[in-house]
Amino acid sequence: MRLGLKLILAFLAVGLAGVGLVALIAVRATANEFGRFVFNQVQGSFTEELRQYYQEHGGWAGVQDVLLVMPEGMPGNRIRAFERAVGPLTLADAQGVVIIGGPGLRPGVVLRQELLRSATPVQIDDQVVGFFVASPEAFGRNQAEANFLFRTNRLLIIGAVGAMALALLLGVLLARSFTQPIRDLTTAAQAIASGRLEQQVPIRSEDELGQLAQAFNRMSAELARSRDLRRQMTADIAHELRTPLSVILGQIDALDEGVVPPSPAAFEILRDETSRLGRLVEDLRTLSRADAGELPLESRPVAPARLLEQALAAHRPLALEKGVALELEVQPELPDLVVDPDRMAQVLGNLLSNALRHTPPGGAITLGAARAGAAVLLRVQDTGPGIDPQDLSHLFERFYRADRSRQRETGGSGLGLAIAKAIVELHGGKIWAESAPPRGTTVFVRIPLSSTPVATSRS
Repeated sequence: MRLGLKLILAFLAVGLAGVGLVALIAVRATANEFGRFVFNQVQGSFTEELRQYYQEHGGWAGVQDVLLVMPEGMPGNRIRAFERAVGPLTLADAQGVVIIGGPGLRPGVVLRQELLRSATPVQIDDQVVGFFVASPEAFGRNQAEANFLFRTNRLLIIGAVGAMALALLLGVLLARSFTQPIRDLTTAAQAIASGRLEQQVPIRSEDELGQLAQAFNRMSAELARSRDLRRQMTADIAHELRTPLSVILGQIDALDEGVVPPSPAAFEILRDETSRLGRLVEDLRTLSRADAGELPLESRPVAPARLLEQALAAHRPLALEKGVALELEVQPELPDLVVDPDRMAQVLGNLLSNALRHTPPGGAITLGAARAGAAVLLRVQDTGPGIDPQDLSHLFERFYRADRSRQRETGGSGLGLAIAKAIVELHGGKIWAESAPPRGTTVFVRIPLSSTPVATSRS
């Protein structure tokens, strides 16, 4: 059975149960209240009949012969002289002695106090001369009253049927409103299962179903983005591998055919391209382990100044060769960071290498560290041409290059910043870049002082 039909039947069942119960209670309550109303209206007339009898006869003598009748098939006594009296009635004198007995009461017995308290007194000149006890059903209804009650009950039944029809209509509408988003999600999920990842479902409300649709749309968009990145990364890896392999194969063929004589320079080319392949493979391995959460870290306290000084020392020869000045700005008395020094050296090394590639001769690169609340903020600032704002959000993606004119031969592998981002996030930190061309670029690394690295052992 489909969910929509189940919901419709559920709404209908609840509506039928509720409306039926309300209708039953309303009919019974209306009958009871109308009976009480009739009783209150009629009992005055009956009391007047009894008062007239008492005044005419000077007492209750002979009242049984005048008023009492026992209809065939009806238990108890009925007052013959009063046409509205259709049920058993009990009449007692002023002392509560029963004159005409009702159900369970014989003439001559004394009414119990609880019956006397509920009895209707018969008074003449403010003197109680008797009591009568009758239930609301003791007095019948005339034709007009019966017709009124019939019309009222009929209206209640018609209202109940209309309410059930409305419940059915609302059930159909609500079931459709509930199941339509689910059908949309089912269709989109089947499309994703078949490989069509760019699926978006309409958001029809802001409730839980609307939130589910929003989450589905985000998931679908992220799946499509991941697929596109994976395809692009595969193409980039193939391109990265093809260039050095082509050089190596070409150089080997040239040596084998004697076009290029064996020499230290020829073997240096082979060594450089092989090293480049090795670095690319190692970078890819590092990223894959970071994605799987398996990149080992060996964390210990280390001073931020020491991290920056070691990075400057490692890159100073290349900076001197390019004519780029390296500067250090460290806020005094910074607390130690609990990090893996080797991995953080890899981060700073990638940032420095990237800055050196983009800083022209005569420029400067500044490494800084300062306290930022419950964290330490490291920065690598260069005086290069800067990065266009539309490229900043993609700067840490794999194989992304802000300067499309720079080919792989003159740039790095395109993985350095992606590796830096992965390592920083493993330390619980954050990395981002700010740039305002042509005034250079600054890369910030925020490492929290209370960070707990994801991995804590080296393998």
